[in-house]
Amino acid sequence: MTTTETSSTSTTAGARAHARAQEGIIVDAQPVLPAGSAEPPAGVAPERLRWVERVAGGNYTHKRLARGSMLRLTDVTGDACASILLYNADEPFERLNIADTVKVQWQVYTGAGQLLLSDQGRVLASVAEDTSGRHDAIYGTSSLARNAERYGDGAAQGPSPAGRELFALAAAKHGLGRRDLPPCISFFQGVRIHDGGRPEFLGSAGAGASITLRIEMPAVVLIANTAHPLDPRPEYVSGPVDVHAWTAGATRPGDALWDATPEGRRAFLNTHDYLDARGIA
Repeated sequence: MTTTETSSTSTTAGARAHARAQEGIIVDAQPVLPAGSAEPPAGVAPERLRWVERVAGGNYTHKRLARGSMLRLTDVTGDACASILLYNADEPFERLNIADTVKVQWQVYTGAGQLLLSDQGRVLASVAEDTSGRHDAIYGTSSLARNAERYGDGAAQGPSPAGRELFALAAAKHGLGRRDLPPCISFFQGVRIHDGGRPEFLGSAGAGASITLRIEMPAVVLIANTAHPLDPRPEYVSGPVDVHAWTAGATRPGDALWDATPEGRRAFLNTHDYLDARGIA
């Protein structure tokens, strides 16, 4: 007589028990809930935490953050490449404009003090701290066609997902479509442009490097963590990135960054004027 062993999840009761047993297990691509139950960054009280998540390589995440939030991304293994898009949370037709960000500030290389500008000349976020120095505001993220050519697949659910495909999934969670995806900025994999326009891929600064953004107006944040399009390694390499966000305060008149440059001051004034009219400055 032959007997068949019944799977522990083959019944409703068994499946329920299995599912409930997963509570409290922290996995990649799943935020810690509540955020305050996680270990906070140094100097941050747990009750100020609003978002804690580890985003696996080849995955994405998203969140709507309040004005004055601090958003820290950390390259866990030295192989992360976190591409970022920002939108005005209240009017998402206003979004990150990389061309204006680098043109208006006369600086193509991201670092502490850089402002991430919208297409309306306002400050969506500012770079508060940077221990990496390896970022890219030129080449954006990977595409479906390019990844299919390089790795054999670029689909969002495939083994080598493209950043644009992951952004499309993240954007859909906020009512946005592919037409709403502008060029992005990428953190933790550096690129430098030499005389004559030749790019040099610098790669990562190593495990533990971080960048911290100050959210200067209510914003939707989309993050796609994928291999950089210029990464010369033949295999698809993408390590995890840790995300921490906590309450702090926005840049205000009198702060050093507000008056650091004429261009930045004008962008902050544009931002203040917009927010003040809405009663949230």
